[in-house]
Amino acid sequence: MPPRQPRRRSYDQYCALARTLDAVGDRWTLLIIRELLAGPRRYTDLHADLPGVSTDVLATRLKDMEAQGLATRRKLPPPGAATVYALTPRGAELLPVLTALAEWGTPDLAERRATDALRAHWFALPLRRRLPATEVPAVVDVALDEGVFHVRLGGEGPAYGDGPAETPAARLVLDADTCHELCEGALSVEQGVKAGRIEVLGDGPVAAALRGE
Repeated sequence: MPPRQPRRRSYDQYCALARTLDAVGDRWTLLIIRELLAGPRRYTDLHADLPGVSTDVLATRLKDMEAQGLATRRKLPPPGAATVYALTPRGAELLPVLTALAEWGTPDLAERRATDALRAHWFALPLRRRLPATEVPAVVDVALDEGVFHVRLGGEGPAYGDGPAETPAARLVLDADTCHELCEGALSVEQGVKAGRIEVLGDGPVAAALRGE
């Protein structure tokens, strides 16, 4: 007889919010979803971009997410042949939830603590809402001293990705403090360009729109 699986903790409330927290309320779960919104990730990549999480907790949370129907695990075909985790459509529906939470928490980034880790792509979710809309879907690279990531403005595909895109429509070059001001809405891209704090690279209509031309 197989061992009995322990029952996951639940608020035991017939409430949509309580059910949501039953699924994603454990510590680290929402941050794992944040990483998977960038597309399929290997376990080692997730562990590297979630400083502070133990291997046991990460493995447990991923198993829980699979059981909840939020994530799947699959093996890439050769030559990759690596096992990756990816969000299910149900898990991907959490994008606006995480975006709203990130926007709500952005004012608390005013002062970076000495103990704070930083990955450039952690700015992606709040930044996407602050970039001006484009007439056609576009991918924009964002280059900080801490690294490069890209965000998708409209269209289908992951909301953002770590590293540069293959064919970005434009590239923003700025520092982390300026990026925080953009995320908070205290500065627009056009204002940052005029102040010499943001450089927009690219010759197409998307780059021109970002520059306010």
